[in-house]
Amino acid sequence: MRAGIVELDLHGKNTYQAKVAVDAALRRATAGTYRIRCIHGFHGGTALRDMLRSEYEKHPQVRRLEGNAGTTELVLREF
Repeated sequence: MRAGIVELDLHGKNTYQAKVAVDAALRRATAGTYRIRCIHGFHGGTALRDMLRSEYEKHPQVRRLEGNAGTTELVLREF
């Protein structure tokens, strides 16, 4: 973990398990946390990526989403 970035490896999780893990990371986020990097991959499909985008796009703690095919970053504040 780099300072301010929390990494979650979501490989092998279903959408419910991934949502529980991300919600827990958001609850544990401190003032020093500015990003949550969700590593989900894309070769097995896009269900996790799609869930992250739909669930957290309008979340009150998340300013914006960034990412590529294999990761999605929830930006909590600007660095």
